[in-house]
Amino acid sequence: MKFLAITLIVYDGKKSPRDRLREVVDNAVLAEELGFDGFGVGERHERPFISSSPPVVLSHIAARTATIRLFTAVTTLSLLDPVRAFEDYATLDNLSDGRLELIVGKGNGAAQAKLFHVTAEDQWDRNREGYELFTRLWREERVTWSGRFRPSLEDAETWPRPLQQPIRIWHGSATSKASVELAALYGDPLFSANVTNPVEPYAELVEHYRERLAFHGHDPATALVGAGSAGLYVHERSQEAIETYRPIFNTRLETFRRFGVEPVFPTLEDAIERSSILVGSPQQIIDKVHRYHDRLGHEVMHVQADADGLTDKQHRASLELFQAEVAPVLRREIPSRPFPAVRPSP
Repeated sequence: MKFLAITLIVYDGKKSPRDRLREVVDNAVLAEELGFDGFGVGERHERPFISSSPPVVLSHIAARTATIRLFTAVTTLSLLDPVRAFEDYATLDNLSDGRLELIVGKGNGAAQAKLFHVTAEDQWDRNREGYELFTRLWREERVTWSGRFRPSLEDAETWPRPLQQPIRIWHGSATSKASVELAALYGDPLFSANVTNPVEPYAELVEHYRERLAFHGHDPATALVGAGSAGLYVHERSQEAIETYRPIFNTRLETFRRFGVEPVFPTLEDAIERSSILVGSPQQIIDKVHRYHDRLGHEVMHVQADADGLTDKQHRASLELFQAEVAPVLRREIPSRPFPAVRPSP
């Protein structure tokens, strides 16, 4: 198994935006130091997030790191001009020595509809059209194309040309079969959000993905699946892990209820039992990941890159313990295919 640390760059106003963004970069440097395989930055265009420009943040991370893979989580192609997105990410691919991987999706949130004039009726069509044009631009030096949502292209040339050819593109999947269908159609990997609900609906979508791979002529045995987790705190003593994380979890519940959302998991104990949250001793975390792997068959998993209410000392200690006692066991017991090799700078 391989492990990513990801952030959506939640912003609570306690630090300046500058300091919060620099904290994200520092967390990426720490993730590389501790041996994580990848670091992901989300894309959101509304409060409480300041992750509206992942290629800028990832470019800064690329300059501060050397080997860790750089992920988008996700690139919201339903909102973006595919030509502009290609230019940004082709540039980042060169600056990072080919360490970039994209997770694409339609995104979510009411604010983005107002900002980008995307509707519930056209968001999936926009996502599919954006994906198809983006991948052509990546493969082909000159493209002639027409579609519904942007001006047509006639023998268009795009620069700079990317370093990786091809680039691996994952499809982010939460609750809809539309993203699953697009991934299966093109034989691309799938990344299940696996955060908000119990495992069952995510497992159903992953199973549907494998079925649709076969329908579209791809070997379902080659399916590459990633999955998220809803939080992380590892401690040698499970009870101390639970009691340290309890106020963090309760604050999350209060936030949900303040916005009129009834939590799916009303207590931390329930979340530990039925959700993808990883709180407990190293062995408990290992056992839980195995249970989820039995349902999802995933080779890649993400954990939270942010402290999320922990002190900096607690956060670092948890990540260190995860890499020292959890990750080595899961890497050994759950085989995973290698990531593309990093190309050294000339």
